[in-house]
Amino acid sequence: MKWRMRAAAAMLLALFAFAAQAAPPDDIRRLDDLPYGPDARQRMDVFLPAAPQRAPMLLMVHGGAWMVGDKSMSRVVDAKVAHWVGERGFIVVSINYRLVPQVDVMTQARDVATAMAAVQARARGWGGDASRLVLMGHSAGAHLVALLSADPALAAAQGAGPWRGTVVLDSAAIDTVGLMSRRHLPFYDRAFGRDPAAWRAVSPTTALTPRAVPTLVVCSTLRRDDSCGQARVFVDRARAVGARSDLLQQALDHASVNGELGRPGPYTASVDAFVDGLLAER
Repeated sequence: MKWRMRAAAAMLLALFAFAAQAAPPDDIRRLDDLPYGPDARQRMDVFLPAAPQRAPMLLMVHGGAWMVGDKSMSRVVDAKVAHWVGERGFIVVSINYRLVPQVDVMTQARDVATAMAAVQARARGWGGDASRLVLMGHSAGAHLVALLSADPALAAAQGAGPWRGTVVLDSAAIDTVGLMSRRHLPFYDRAFGRDPAAWRAVSPTTALTPRAVPTLVVCSTLRRDDSCGQARVFVDRARAVGARSDLLQQALDHASVNGELGRPGPYTASVDAFVDGLLAER
């Protein structure tokens, strides 16, 4: 038990420390802390290219074990903003959401959906194209975006319209029922509780329907908790119900799956290829 507690504490400290965010380049405009709901956590930062005109959009959801984290952490935004806004002319939006124990995980997913609805509603005013929006999340955020993507009816209930697809960055909880049914780190109990019915309700793999949006599931081959095994289960079940889902395995640690995305190299190129394929579809 002690090693598990030490491992959980070390992971949280290493992955979700609040590193300072680098200032965006001069030709990127930033709108901070725009509200999408009444709670102080229901806020988003928007990064705009110099002259956006029907720009594609990327909505980023941070991780943090469902209990910590922030939209402005450097690993969440720096490389992504430099690449997708500065180099490719996208609008990038990074959101906060309410945290456990203030709310439960399903309510967090609804927060993400509500934020997406707000982004779609405001897109034209920012020079964006709401019909070309891609959802992305890391860790706990990856679980939340996968849950919305498995059955978009959850997002639609919060007013969100269709989106092109989703990039799931290294979730070890994408098969929530499987995770909670075997030995796991204690912080998962704080997030998901001990009721199997509650696990099923928030399990992206269980929620998969033929309506699922296209997903790219990225996993770290270096993790000891088999996130790639869960990713394969999700991808296989998505395909079995007729949904599109692709697997991208990376020899990066959990934090680097997030922080390295947007930096030059084959990893970013693979994600670009998935996103560009989505945006090219009519």
